Amino acid sequence: MTVVQLSDFSKKVIETILKIPEGKVATYKQIAELAGKPQGSRGVSWILHSSSTKYKLPWHRVLNSQGKISFDIKSRNYQEQKKKLAKEGVVFDTMGKLDLKKYQWSKRPAQKRDRAQPRMFSKPDTR
Repeated sequence: MTVVQLSDFSKKVIETILKIPEGKVATYKQIAELAGKPQGSRGVSWILHSSSTKYKLPWHRVLNSQGKISFDIKSRNYQEQKKKLAKEGVVFDTMGKLDLKKYQWSKRPAQKRDRAQPRMFSKPDTR
């Protein structure tokens, strides 16, 4: 049996997807950004494809950036994903799109502060 070592990115993606709350969705790009690789959307897709069952990922909560399910509308996977999201209270419009302003998970990557810039409202040096 071959043991595959997960990359740091894969581990972060899995951890992040497991945190998406019921009734909320995240985009592939959002997950990639939270995992530290803003350009890693395709990697997120591959991890979902290859690891959803093994890690019991709520794969149905990850959508494309337009708020649509990525599977073909006629596929069994599309129907299953839509059904799971509907069960959690997520509503799609007639075009198969959901309102990301309403349903998107609000989690965003932490902003790194540029150390060269002064802090606003910092206490003055009183030496």
